[in-house]
Amino acid sequence: MSLTLLPAVDVRDGKAVRLRQGESGSETDYGSPLEAARTWAESGAQWIHLVDLDAAFGTGDNRDQLSAIVKELGDKVNIEMSGGVRDDASLDAALEAGAARVNIGTAALENPDWTASVIEKYGDRVAVGLDVRGHTLAARGWVKEGGDLFETMKFLDSAGCSRYVVTDVARDGMMSGPNIELLREVAERTDAKVTASGGISKLDDLRNIKALAELGVDSAILGKSLYARAFSLEEALEVAR
Repeated sequence: MSLTLLPAVDVRDGKAVRLRQGESGSETDYGSPLEAARTWAESGAQWIHLVDLDAAFGTGDNRDQLSAIVKELGDKVNIEMSGGVRDDASLDAALEAGAARVNIGTAALENPDWTASVIEKYGDRVAVGLDVRGHTLAARGWVKEGGDLFETMKFLDSAGCSRYVVTDVARDGMMSGPNIELLREVAERTDAKVTASGGISKLDDLRNIKALAELGVDSAILGKSLYARAFSLEEALEVAR
């Protein structure tokens, strides 16, 4: 089975950045988000993972930049949007901009009834981000706790969630390898598909994630590994196939 790869473009103050462990203020600036997205599209990406960090942290938004990326590239690649989607207005804006899929995170923890309603309405166009420390969820840009991972999954499974994006916060942006055990635990407890996020630093990490394909781990988000040139997207896509 092949693994779908989603190169990430995280946007803060209009620039493409990477954070360490998701902490505000830990940004490394990588320039134009549109240029980054173009690069991944030209390198063969079928999906791009777009994150509005300002919306996630509540420090504004980069909606115009994200919309411009979707407008230019949306007919060439599938765009997954994430960051600050926690009500009808922000979800509708992402979908109307042309996102193929939208990740909701904090909202799923703070407003479960709304989350269940949009899962029912939009099906597999909505994924739920599970940002985890140990087995505890992290909410609001990872600055507060959001409850037990598996209890939350039980509710979301009953609501019909079709995809989880699982991030070990401690490993995100640290190039320390993905939390394979966490991915396995999540995948074994749900029929939903699982996207791996955080910590990928070498091609063997992708091989280890790909080994979980039979459990439903079918995709992986690539961030710092690409920006730090640990490997090229072309090399990663070769392994993923």
